[in-house]
Amino acid sequence: MTREPIRFTDGAAYDRFMGVWSRLAGQDFLDWIAPQPGQRWLDVGCGNGAFTQLIVKQYEPFSIAGIDPSEAQLAFARQHPILQGVDFVNADAMALPFPDDAFDLAVMPLVIFFVPEPAQGVAEMARVVAAGGTVAAYAWDMDGGGFPYQIVNETLGAVGRSAPMPPSAGSSRLDVLGDLWTTAGLIGIQSKTIEVERTFADFDDLWNTVLGGPSAGQTLATMNEQEVSRFRELLEARLQPAGGSPITLSGRAHAIRGTVAER
Repeated sequence: MTREPIRFTDGAAYDRFMGVWSRLAGQDFLDWIAPQPGQRWLDVGCGNGAFTQLIVKQYEPFSIAGIDPSEAQLAFARQHPILQGVDFVNADAMALPFPDDAFDLAVMPLVIFFVPEPAQGVAEMARVVAAGGTVAAYAWDMDGGGFPYQIVNETLGAVGRSAPMPPSAGSSRLDVLGDLWTTAGLIGIQSKTIEVERTFADFDDLWNTVLGGPSAGQTLATMNEQEVSRFRELLEARLQPAGGSPITLSGRAHAIRGTVAER
């Protein structure tokens, strides 16, 4: 079965759907890679700038560039007051429009499974980072059920539907990430598992978040009113059988980092 690709066309809806998760996992990730102030950053797949905000707020970068293939996401990021100094570029992770050794760090937050050729994406990050610099990423454990909205996708399956999936879902496995970083010639490779939780006020809060975001939201937009109603009832029964109480979902991401060797 061919799945429709996930489309990222609404920065505000994406921020509610995934930006909150990105910042939760991203904070743990940044604490782990322990960057220094005054460095040159590249945020690969920066989207609407949710993760980029953490960098700017906390690490006083000398410079920072963010690339993403979605102009709609970049337009949203450019409007944020604290991101006015970021160089946002519409570009492909597999063909970064920067010279060799242009950065001290390249990070790929929740993106590697969207890269059709992950090895090329990692090789490009390693190319544009100077020797001694860091190449790092984190991504939901898609194969292991770590996607925060896994129960939403499973419930879609129960009604005979499927959510769009990233083209390289298996690339977020720890063994695959290790192979990708090794193949790119990176050294001192380390990995980490990040677990986070997010609480929604009630089912309506979760429902509106899912409905407006990509992934399951795209599938719901193709369903008729009766199908959507059936799906909603089933999801609510699975998540909130008592009704009215907060709902907590959890996510699990795999993180990896490596150092660019002397060339």
